Amino acid sequence: MSTRTETESEPAKRKAARPGTNGTGSLPTAPCSVVWSQGHAYVLEGFRARWVGVDDRGRPQALSGDELQRRGWSRTRVQ
Repeated sequence: MSTRTETESEPAKRKAARPGTNGTGSLPTAPCSVVWSQGHAYVLEGFRARWVGVDDRGRPQALSGDELQRRGWSRTRVQ
């Protein structure tokens, strides 16, 4: 028995949360989600709730959700 109530269908929720290239909208919350920021891919580490990727020199970089929001992000690579 589920106590979850749905007000919208799941596809409608995903579509509504999809951001533009300016970083508006909310970041995905599923572990291993991938977003792009400033030409680099970042993956959500679920157990630490941080976004990890590499900087321009290939060095590991970890960002919080707030930092990623400030930098701007997209679900697709924007060049």
